[in-house]
Amino acid sequence: MQKPPFELLFEQTITYPDIEYRERLKDLVGLESQIDRLQKMLGVLVNPAGIEDWKNKHHPEADKLLSYVLKRPPLLVLAGDVGSGKTELATVIGDAVARQEKIGVELFPLSLASRGEGRVGQMTQLISAAFDYTLEKALKLKSYSGKSRGAVILLVDEADSLTQSREISQMHHEDRAGVNAFIRGIDKLANAKVPAAVILCTNRSAALDPAVKRRAAEILTFTRPNQDQRIDVLTKSLVGLELSEATIKKLAEVTGANDLRDYGFTYSDLTQRLIPAIVYSAYPDKSISSDIILRSATEVIPTPPFQDNN
Repeated sequence: MQKPPFELLFEQTITYPDIEYRERLKDLVGLESQIDRLQKMLGVLVNPAGIEDWKNKHHPEADKLLSYVLKRPPLLVLAGDVGSGKTELATVIGDAVARQEKIGVELFPLSLASRGEGRVGQMTQLISAAFDYTLEKALKLKSYSGKSRGAVILLVDEADSLTQSREISQMHHEDRAGVNAFIRGIDKLANAKVPAAVILCTNRSAALDPAVKRRAAEILTFTRPNQDQRIDVLTKSLVGLELSEATIKKLAEVTGANDLRDYGFTYSDLTQRLIPAIVYSAYPDKSISSDIILRSATEVIPTPPFQDNN
């Protein structure tokens, strides 16, 4: 069976370092912990020589310690609520990894077309081909001595449709075969020890197949911003408006949970919906005032939490 073309499987690839993605990473305020951890883990997965150098410098006798880190599969899961920054972070983190490891990094974003049309064997073929392309590229970048010559990150967004648990009784045979193909792909990358990693984003971590979870080097959890994080996001987003701390604090309270809803704004609600709403409320002939800001916050309806009906 002929392998599907690269263009069918992947959306537009991204090459890092790239200043646009560095700036987008800076905009992800409130996610410092996830950014730091993801950057370090990806760096180790795609360029193990870096942590080998660290070990030799600081803990030269700690070979056993390091072996546990280096044996972890090249799969990282980003799980959490909608609008919590998972996909954006997965898209831009390659720039930080490229700069940290001083290598070129390429992102292969798996296209929705890779889900196929339900024909027998199609999903398995598409997923297997995606991993084959990733492996082929990574093999060219593998170094048998010293630092990797580059790296590949395979991004699987909305992964629920590809890696849903095979324990679900009504699961279609083709879907089960697709999960098997995904697991084989992860194992193939791990066994080849190539400079490649897979980032899987999901709103439903509980629905992931147990075998996929076992292969994850880490499952990073993303939540909606709390009061302090909303203050941080709003302070940095509204810089230049000379707002008082009291106004920012009140705005953070308004965008949190209240008597009408038990959830607050997501990160994307704050930056992609509330901020534009504030601007449009004043444009074209008014200046932005505290009243406009607070009124806009009451008019924007936050995204409801994802409901897993399964």
